Amino acid sequence: MEAKPKTMEITAERIAEECVAVRLRVLTRAVTSIYNRALRPHRLTVSQMNILVAISCLGEARQQAVCRALHLEKSSLSRDLARMLARGWVNTLAGEDGRTSLLTLTTTGRRLLNKAIPAWQRAQQQAIALMGDKQVAGLNRAVKTLRAAKAKNLI
Repeated sequence: MEAKPKTMEITAERIAEECVAVRLRVLTRAVTSIYNRALRPHRLTVSQMNILVAISCLGEARQQAVCRALHLEKSSLSRDLARMLARGWVNTLAGEDGRTSLLTLTTTGRRLLNKAIPAWQRAQQQAIALMGDKQVAGLNRAVKTLRAAKAKNLI
């Protein structure tokens, strides 16, 4: 009898038990839920909060820079950004060449970000308690490795 190729030995059960992508998505959904629940009274999601933080840190930022900073696809940013523009949290300014636009926080957006920080801190504590200090430290190392690989154009 002919031996099965090694790839045929992998079963669906094994993939379900070991898949890194699945594990990360399960964890991401649980952690996202913690942050969204904490930020809900501010009518803010964790994705929107991260965009506000990125724009705040970058100052006047092109959408591409925000996407790069948050490892977001442009379509994901666009969905949240449309809501944030409509709510008056973010403003767009014409870029130097007239073809691009720059994102800035409005006074309302800056106030919202500052007001939401205590809720974010509570969510952060809950997420760390859920995952544990050791796992969070490992996550931080993994993100640092990812950013280094991205900077070298390895991914």
